[in-house]
Amino acid sequence: MNDSIASDETRGWRAKLFGRMLHGYFVLTRSMTMGVRAACFDSQGRIFLVRHSYVAGWHMPGGGVERHETVEQALTKELREEGNLVISGRPQLFHVYFNNRVSKRDHVVFYRVEVEQTAPRRPDLEIVDSGFFPIDALPQGTTNATYRRLKELEGDAPPSNYW
Repeated sequence: MNDSIASDETRGWRAKLFGRMLHGYFVLTRSMTMGVRAACFDSQGRIFLVRHSYVAGWHMPGGGVERHETVEQALTKELREEGNLVISGRPQLFHVYFNNRVSKRDHVVFYRVEVEQTAPRRPDLEIVDSGFFPIDALPQGTTNATYRRLKELEGDAPPSNYW
């Protein structure tokens, strides 16, 4: 009887280990990451852009969606952190993109929002510059992805499935 108890315990331990290894495999092969970005417009119709310390160019603000966080919670958090921005009204979901330039599992949920800035955003280690810009006078170095998203928002191009 003791032998059967020991073998059941061994099988239980092996099953748990196998389950954890299988879970790890699925995380590496099937998991996906999700981020959120927004075209943020002020009351004058200008768009808010940021320049990060770790990647070249001017981008629309955004970031990753964390565990136990909704996409809209992540959106609110990222806009506050990257620009001292508060959303006015309801965010408008525009499209979901596969960002295969970053990895084989990254997706970006893209919104259009009206915002108010509570205070100017001071540069720090992450955001080295930011500001509102007229659509027809974007800063030099604005990324191609930003230009593509703006054309899609304006109806000049259909939404791509790729960021």
